[in-house]
Amino acid sequence: MQFDRDGAGRLTPLPRPSIDTGLGLERVAAIMQGKLSNYECDLLAPIVDEAGRLFGAAACAKERAEVVRRIAADHARATAFLIHDGVVPSNEGRGYVLRKIMRRAMRNARMIGVEEPFLYKLTGFVADWMKGPYPELLESVQRVARIVKEEEHRYATTFQVAEKVFHDEARSATGGVLPGAAAFKLYDTYGMALDEQQDMARDLGLTIDTAGFDEAMSQQKARARASWKGAEKSQVAPVYQELLGHGRTQFLGYDTLGYGPCQIVAILVDKERQREAAAGVECEIVLDRTPFYAESGGQVGDTGILVNPEDGSPLAYVVDTYAALPGLTVHKARAMGTVRVDALVQARVNEIGRRATMRNHTATHLLHAALRSVLGTHVKQAGSVVEPARLRFDFSHYAALDPEELAEIERMANNQILLDSPVSTDLMDLDKALETGAMALFGEKYGEKVRVVSVPGFSRELCGGTHVSRTGEIGLVKIVYEGSISAGVRRIEAVTGIGALTRFQETSSLVHKVSATLRTSEAELLEQIEKLTAQQRALERQIEQLKEKAAHAAAADLESQAREIKGVKVLSARVDGMDRGQMRNLADALRNKWKTAVVVLAAADNGSIAIVAGVTKDITSKVHAGKLAGAVAQAVGGKGGGRPDLAEAGGKDASALPAALASVYTSVEGML
Repeated sequence: MQFDRDGAGRLTPLPRPSIDTGLGLERVAAIMQGKLSNYECDLLAPIVDEAGRLFGAAACAKERAEVVRRIAADHARATAFLIHDGVVPSNEGRGYVLRKIMRRAMRNARMIGVEEPFLYKLTGFVADWMKGPYPELLESVQRVARIVKEEEHRYATTFQVAEKVFHDEARSATGGVLPGAAAFKLYDTYGMALDEQQDMARDLGLTIDTAGFDEAMSQQKARARASWKGAEKSQVAPVYQELLGHGRTQFLGYDTLGYGPCQIVAILVDKERQREAAAGVECEIVLDRTPFYAESGGQVGDTGILVNPEDGSPLAYVVDTYAALPGLTVHKARAMGTVRVDALVQARVNEIGRRATMRNHTATHLLHAALRSVLGTHVKQAGSVVEPARLRFDFSHYAALDPEELAEIERMANNQILLDSPVSTDLMDLDKALETGAMALFGEKYGEKVRVVSVPGFSRELCGGTHVSRTGEIGLVKIVYEGSISAGVRRIEAVTGIGALTRFQETSSLVHKVSATLRTSEAELLEQIEKLTAQQRALERQIEQLKEKAAHAAAADLESQAREIKGVKVLSARVDGMDRGQMRNLADALRNKWKTAVVVLAAADNGSIAIVAGVTKDITSKVHAGKLAGAVAQAVGGKGGGRPDLAEAGGKDASALPAALASVYTSVEGML
């Protein structure tokens, strides 16, 4: 390398010319170790060998097996690191790249006869092998294995069928080209991505008619758009379609929480239209206009009351509000007086509940922006619930949030609250809104005109919900929960306003009570707890030491009961009153003392029997501790087993225990 070429093509000499050898770490290792391939150096060779062990001798004896082992090793390593770093298999972006490399490893393994899931085990080996320089991999082993195994099962159930269909189509292809329509069927019906088809076609010396594929894709999108309205309407009762045909409900709730007069357009009882509903009847009421927000976008529907505009007497209590169809608001209500179609009412939203919901909804936007700032722009909303008492926000992320991250997210959101920033709403064309960088939210269906809710310089989202006018109205937002709900999706719950105050008061009261119980000040509470914890650990260590002493004392008492069978000390005894830990310690003490021995101990307590079997390693080829423990357990109505040198089991029938223990001597003699 000799020059720096700028955007205009001008060449400027580098201060020091150099040679890019492509000599990465693995190539250096291979050279230093006298190997001819990266896969033979000590960074990859053990993973390749482990892949062979998982495949089995029969698969590894087949042609291409070495190539398949290398693919599996390389892709397992990439998979382990990618998922650990937060990428999960998906149909877009980095997740799609991950899914491709995983499926390539699975497909190649299947080609040499490997049917059972193996990749999840191999990623575990990768984590263990790489734990020296990357100890953090061990923290995510179970999460990685769960995600990979799930993907392997998905592959086995869907891709296997697709692969068969692909080969059927390939056999009938003419001119070495797989038709675009066939490729689209594999994509649309069987979930086989186009690039996966291209990889497989390349192996067979075929190409794919991509122009035909694109045309089939366009036709499918056109059909989907054409059928959308009919599909949407077919899911609701005809009465709602009829009502919507007479006009949309005008929503007034952005500007007011009370409005009148509103006219009752329809009353429904069990989805049947009625002229009136008497006091006490559960019904649905449709108004020509309403300040009640219909449940949408995660925000719950409003509650409130409908009153007589003349004398203020209550007519119906609204327990929920929802949109039966886009544009048709339905009020679920309980009549408190006689309500009639065409009557005029005053609609009053429960102000306390609505304002609490508004605080939580705006806080959700602040938390979303803070999450993206702290964790990364891969964070996207995956669902939400906004109600008066709390907010719940689900988002795409693939690792638990540590306390520092949660604290920073809270700090950023509350800083916006302290700034008392204005919350603006603008109505604009959807395309223009997206061009401004506004985020579209999960689960929302947008029309041509959309509302954009913004906190200047911090958050900008498409949202049809109701919000505070300034962030300061939120008061405070406090995250009270964070956890996983599925692979790659996390959940936080939070409270605001009075809910946050209540949370603070409850926590403060609890801290005060704990401090009083421990007879220390709140400032010294943590120090006192740490002292008590240290004392407890010291006492636990003392108890363990006493247990060990008791085990050694018991060992001396039990030595006389041991029998010598063909030069092996054998003890099968009942030691009621001991727990499993003491029994293991006792078995170890006797094995260590006798050098060549078999020890089986059992203890009965409240109808439960614990069994421990130990065998010195010099005779495990003849006497198997797991089989001995299992035989005793079976005799007393239980089960169990374990390693050849140490095993545990359990049972329930204490009356059968003496005979079961006595049979051990005969069993050992037969094994020897």
